[in-house]
Amino acid sequence: HQFNKVELVKIVTPESSYEELEKLTANAEKVLQLLGLPYRVVLLSTGDMGFSSAKTYDLEVWMPGYQDYKEISSCSNCEDFQARRANIRYRPAPKDKLQYVHTLNGSGVAIGRTVAAILENYQQA
Repeated sequence: HQFNKVELVKIVTPESSYEELEKLTANAEKVLQLLGLPYRVVLLSTGDMGFSSAKTYDLEVWMPGYQDYKEISSCSNCEDFQARRANIRYRPAPKDKLQYVHTLNGSGVAIGRTVAAILENYQQA
């Protein structure tokens, strides 16, 4: 199974990672707002999140054909999970100890589902 999407990635300091997750999610929301698509933001429970995620938001767009919301984007804070495996560290100041970065990722929009949402929501019969 293959699909196309726009991926959003941030590498940030641990202190700013949750603020940056909100900004990342807002960026994904902005696309849906500009397209005029009805959507909602869902905070996932730990049982629904990926193994590496500490916090995840799903953006779901209204699909009239399903009479339901369908996931179109997912934005996650993986904290230092991915950074530890890839050994991605930074030094806050010249004499400070190395620290692991926090990684955030999200899908801006899943292209196919976004096109379907545009067609369904703007269809005039």
